[in-house]
Amino acid sequence: MLRRLLALSLTICSMSSLPANEPASASPGKRPNIIWLSCEDISAHIGCYGDEDAITPNIDGLAKQGVRYSNVFTTAGVCAPCRSAIITGIYQSTLGTHHMRCNAKLPDFVKPFSTYMRQAGYYCTNNSKEDYQFKTPKGSWDESSRKAHWKNRKDDSQPFFAVFNFGGCHESGIANEEKYNEVTKVLSNNQRQDPDNLTLPPYYPDTPIVREDWKRNYELITAMDLWVAERIQELKDHGVYEDTIIMFWSDHGVGLPRAKRWLYESGTRIPLVIRIPESFRIANQGMPATVDDQLISSLDFAPTVLNLASIKLPEYFQGRAFLGQNLTQPRDYVFGARDRMDERYDIIRAVRDKQFRYIRNYEPFKPYYQYMNTPEKGATMKELRRVFAEGKLPEPAALFMSDSKPAEELYDLQSDPYEINNLAADEAYKEVLDRMRDVHLDWVVETRDIGLIPESEIQRREKTTSARYNILLNADPKLIERIRNVANLAIGGTENFPKLVAALDDQDSVVRYWAAIGIGNLSDVASSAKPKLISAIQDEAPCVRIAAARALLKLNSPELALPVLKQELASEHEWGRLRAAIVLGEAGELAQPLIPEMKACLKDQPNKYITRVANRTLNVLLGTDNVVN
Repeated sequence: MLRRLLALSLTICSMSSLPANEPASASPGKRPNIIWLSCEDISAHIGCYGDEDAITPNIDGLAKQGVRYSNVFTTAGVCAPCRSAIITGIYQSTLGTHHMRCNAKLPDFVKPFSTYMRQAGYYCTNNSKEDYQFKTPKGSWDESSRKAHWKNRKDDSQPFFAVFNFGGCHESGIANEEKYNEVTKVLSNNQRQDPDNLTLPPYYPDTPIVREDWKRNYELITAMDLWVAERIQELKDHGVYEDTIIMFWSDHGVGLPRAKRWLYESGTRIPLVIRIPESFRIANQGMPATVDDQLISSLDFAPTVLNLASIKLPEYFQGRAFLGQNLTQPRDYVFGARDRMDERYDIIRAVRDKQFRYIRNYEPFKPYYQYMNTPEKGATMKELRRVFAEGKLPEPAALFMSDSKPAEELYDLQSDPYEINNLAADEAYKEVLDRMRDVHLDWVVETRDIGLIPESEIQRREKTTSARYNILLNADPKLIERIRNVANLAIGGTENFPKLVAALDDQDSVVRYWAAIGIGNLSDVASSAKPKLISAIQDEAPCVRIAAARALLKLNSPELALPVLKQELASEHEWGRLRAAIVLGEAGELAQPLIPEMKACLKDQPNKYITRVANRTLNVLLGTDNVVN
């Protein structure tokens, strides 16, 4: 039953490696222009969403002429993974674009959906952010640049699909005073905010510095609202306003701690407002001043645009169209994934229905706030660290300064909109927990979640599969189930120990990796597994060797683990190097003998993330304050 519901929710058609039939226009009549007004790093801090602090008259006006969608969520809490899913219609965790700042290769049959728009006769422009985590294929856009504009088409009768992106409200606009001042210089005095009058979320300390960041967020949004007005006025000035469907949306939540990069409401719930001119409305869709509460994923944007343009959807799409003709059933669930954020891994998955959010932490032994260079530069993150050190954080904020996380989180969004009260251990919610867990576990298999494969192993396997997407597509159909099952055993209790030890003998290295991780997580009872771990540090896969070395460190056997990690720090596998550096950071004083090797990581590395992690570990061990990029 759960599988059937999930399949219905995802609307996954064929996931075959064969290309779909070429999409073609299904309507000989006049087709709508479609324009996307996208912005970065904002939650629904907008007047039409009930935020009394917001100053957003233009978006509010757009909502009065169209539909405000109240349950819209991104597939990740950060830009590039989300944008890869939006442009392809495939989850980033299926496509292999899930790690922040990776560079995947698309399978030959997967195209940015704008390609199908162009094939159907649309003039397609992008101004100008791509950030797809893969090289944009030729033919994706008529023009993609800061000068790209629908006005540049040679034939005014040609329908257009145009993307405009406002980057001023990116987290850098909050953190960087120069950028903040530049973006907000267009505001009048009555469009400025008084930080003392704003309502802070309970997971932040109430200090003047935090309030200043919160104020900047609102003022950047107001600047964005003025930009929206300019884009709309362009349509009116050129006489195409009533021929153009307007979609306004954000790529993920606000660019502050516990929001951006996270899978909570603050990181994944976004605004979406759509205006459909009267001549293009069907079946009461797009009625002015209405609110639609159906669950929508940003994965659904591509199929919806194609459907509105009467273009056949590719069979490999994992989303569903929520506007246009011949709609499938609305979703029961939306899904999110968090993977490597810059230099730190933290595998987290989320399922959301209309009332509850379920979160699965696959690496609960890691703190919520791992040290990452970029967010640590922000004033709010610095305040969280400072006030926590003073022991003065309010309880909701202190929760997220913990050194570890629960394996499961469950929140009732109706009674707990800020997701503070974890109900996963509450017997009264066991039925809900079991249901949401099952939906998540099915989703991992149905979507072939490549995020459970260590990045070094992805890099090794894609050499023979041509694209990351194909790694699990072409593998034994049961492999993803085996990986999923052992990954979940690895975050369980001591009763799982015998199964984890047995899984060290699995034929697949990813299963062996998760077995070693799980044994390391159960170090209090894992001494009997030491002989097998000693064998595992000689495994052919770097991810297994490093996971086994980590487990041996947990068993207080640095004499066995450190030589392995020393070797991996200098290996040909860049993501193995990063994993080894992270394990040494977790090891504390046990890592002291490899200080020279970590110092060597401060230069000439295949990526900057290895340097960042090594530098952080050295600063902790040596009491220094060295800064790297």
